[in-house]
Amino acid sequence: MPMDPARKVATYADLAALPEGEFAELRGGEIVTQPAPRPRHGRTQRVLGSVLGGPFDDDGFGGPGGWWIFIEVEVRLGSEVVRPDLVGWRGARLVDTDQRPFDVVPDWTCEVIAPSTASRDRVYKRRLYAKHGVAHYWIVDPHARTLEALELNVGTWRDAGTFDDTAIARAAPFEATEVAVGRLFLPRTSAPEE
Repeated sequence: MPMDPARKVATYADLAALPEGEFAELRGGEIVTQPAPRPRHGRTQRVLGSVLGGPFDDDGFGGPGGWWIFIEVEVRLGSEVVRPDLVGWRGARLVDTDQRPFDVVPDWTCEVIAPSTASRDRVYKRRLYAKHGVAHYWIVDPHARTLEALELNVGTWRDAGTFDDTAIARAAPFEATEVAVGRLFLPRTSAPEE
């Protein structure tokens, strides 16, 4: 849907002026805000960050290291500014780790989807990440209890593995460690969220 020509095109300065802690992105010249994530989402994000961050982040802890992995930082891709749930760069590619937004295209992004974000993450962000050359994209669905790993191959996403909560995943770019997919999610016995 084209934007109303009379409406002001938002810029990164508008995004940066929002109150601290406001979850928002700059998409198509508009500031798009979202509510805080639900506990199911937050737990998945935290556990996956720990599982990968330990062995891969910075100098590694029991793993190969060599990455910078962040949770919900701003990343500029062309005129868009997004906040992936998790995002990573090979260490040599990211020199300044205290900038806002990051202007270096990530090597890996991960979105933890919710019913309200599924279309945006599976369609909009998938296209955006491919367009800008993000090499690896993971989509984690706490409701379906799945992890999908995609690799960019000549501008097109290739399935690098789809795993359910019974699987032990080894997926690029983090195939050096195992991810027990079921550990990413709240137990099945928890009450369903609305």
